[in-house]
Amino acid sequence: MQTLKQLSWFFRAHWKRYVIGISFLFLIDVLMLWPPRLIGETVDSIRNSSLTSAALTQTMVILLVLGVLLYVMRFVWRYLLNGGALILERALREKLFSHLTRMTPSFYHRKRSGDLMAVATNDIPAIEQTASTGVLTLVDSLFMTLLTLGVMVTVIDWKLTLAALIPMPFLAWSTAYYGKLLHDRFYLAQEAFGEMNDHVQQSVSGVRVLRAFVQERADVEAYRRVSEKTLERNVSVSRIDALFEPTIAIIIGFSFLIGLGYGTYLVFTSAISLGDLVAFNLYLGLLIWPMFAFGWLVNVLQRGGASHKRYSELLMEQPDVQESANPVTDVAANTVEARQFTFSYPGTDKPALSDISFVLEEGDTLGIVGRTGSGKSTLCRSLLHQYQMSKGMLFVGGVPIEKLSFHALREKIGYVPQEHLLFSRTIEANAAFGRPDASHEKIVRALALAEMKGDLAQFKDGLQTMVGEKGVTLSGGQKQRISIARALLTDADILILDDSLSAVDARTEESIVRHLRQERANKTTIITAHRLSAVQHAQLILVLDEGRIVERGTHNELMQANGWYAEQYRRQQMEQDVTG
Repeated sequence: MQTLKQLSWFFRAHWKRYVIGISFLFLIDVLMLWPPRLIGETVDSIRNSSLTSAALTQTMVILLVLGVLLYVMRFVWRYLLNGGALILERALREKLFSHLTRMTPSFYHRKRSGDLMAVATNDIPAIEQTASTGVLTLVDSLFMTLLTLGVMVTVIDWKLTLAALIPMPFLAWSTAYYGKLLHDRFYLAQEAFGEMNDHVQQSVSGVRVLRAFVQERADVEAYRRVSEKTLERNVSVSRIDALFEPTIAIIIGFSFLIGLGYGTYLVFTSAISLGDLVAFNLYLGLLIWPMFAFGWLVNVLQRGGASHKRYSELLMEQPDVQESANPVTDVAANTVEARQFTFSYPGTDKPALSDISFVLEEGDTLGIVGRTGSGKSTLCRSLLHQYQMSKGMLFVGGVPIEKLSFHALREKIGYVPQEHLLFSRTIEANAAFGRPDASHEKIVRALALAEMKGDLAQFKDGLQTMVGEKGVTLSGGQKQRISIARALLTDADILILDDSLSAVDARTEESIVRHLRQERANKTTIITAHRLSAVQHAQLILVLDEGRIVERGTHNELMQANGWYAEQYRRQQMEQDVTG
């Protein structure tokens, strides 16, 4: 019942649909009480030899009309209640998807993809079933039971009714006992399903690595263990699920046994008529569905409760970064500034960045270089405000980042990450992802600036070439260049390229950098790179080491300083001369 209370917001929003559907259910339950009484009276008329053809015809016509009427009314309530449940499922999916798009990277570090998929594919349908099957069985079993028992007590015989209900307390105990077991086991089964989903997702995404290290058999064996665990937990759910129906059938069988035995005795003692006994057994037959429905209701509610718990736990997660109460929504300047910026990732004590300070004027280019793990990407992600940080340390357009609205900040900054994600769409759609309304000419020009035009001529369908999942059909360099074209097409005031030229050769890199300088002469650009030639034109270059700035200046100044930058630059130039 707790699950239905938690869904009360939906029932209130669609109360008309549910009121009409439940009203039809109630009318059906009332009409269902008529045929047993008619049949019982007909049996008494036969026994008394008082049945006429007119009376028999009238009874048959009434039963036929009732059958048609019940058919129509059942269609109406099924349409209303099941349709409402589908609306709920859509609302839950939209709410979940909206919530996931607001979460920060730390959330996805904690949560496995398989668990998120399990909530969307398994838990939401279980909740939806609660709003359809759960409501149906709750209302129908309650109404039908109360109405049928009322007629059996008042019209037939209260003693016979009471005797037939003796086994019912056992039904209440067994459903409560099985229900608790089912809730706990279904929750564990859903967790196991999430683990299995996560394993499949990782295996499919990393299939190239698996093959490269000849780990196919080991991964299949690992999947077998995960799937066996999922199977065992689902079988444990099925064991409890399978006990519901036989238990209810046995209890109902005892009710029929008592009703038939004691009812026969009452007929022989003339306490009730034979027609009353027939009607009583027909009414007892009407109780079969409510009794089964009651067990089914417990099953559905427990599954829905376990799923709703997982769903609610997911929605209770809050983004680490919260937007300011009165955020700034418009920033004119394109400057970027850091004032003794220090940052640590959530859950760690060691700073990833320490005492970072710089001023990047509008139209300037900032180059960030350093060894692997020196903090280059961390600084880029910090400028996107992806993590919670100290206030008054990072500024965009003279405004502290924490005071900017998320929309304004992300509209201001174009970002090309290290991990290039392409969607299973055409090259044109991927390039225009940030500007879906961009013209064909602008898309072609952006791809040309990213040095992708020559590659397009090699594809049979050109711009309409379908890209496999995550760009699996393209090379690393092609994926990088499409990602750069995507960012260039947005024409953002501030562009961040996070090691986005690592997969292209030196000549292609030189062409892309030249195009960037021409196209973004009056706009701000930040480039992180391992190949120093990508940043030598920058007005300011920062050399990071273990999260600290160890060198700063222009290319010429750093070469004169004869430090790490100069040494690395000369080494790369020698390597290029040897390979070139």
